[in-house]
Amino acid sequence: MEVVNSLGRRKTAVARVYLQDGSGKITVNNRDYKEYFPTEILHYVVEQALHLTDNFGKYDIKVNLNGGGFTGQAEALRLGIARALVKIDPEYRPVLKEKGLMRRDPRMVERKKPGQPKARKKFQFSKR
Repeated sequence: MEVVNSLGRRKTAVARVYLQDGSGKITVNNRDYKEYFPTEILHYVVEQALHLTDNFGKYDIKVNLNGGGFTGQAEALRLGIARALVKIDPEYRPVLKEKGLMRRDPRMVERKKPGQPKARKKFQFSKR
């Protein structure tokens, strides 16, 4: 099998995923994903698409991640892996779609407006 590549995004994080047959090794920026992501919850997020499709341990995944924080990067990686699996076998799509893994989360940080300290917070109003 040739290398299948896909893209996953979340907030400002971008994950470029390269998936090929192998022993189940997931490498993120030339490090093991369990070393790269600090918590067990993020490990679960990364593995979620593979567990749902019973493919855990079947593919080697190499990932280039940049931008965002740990959570955004883990969720971008999850979307990238799900898209790559669907490219390999379209039968996985209904399972992944039902769990919401095929949808890019559109929520982004709202921009700061001029004349305000933050995006929505206002400076204290003084009547006198």
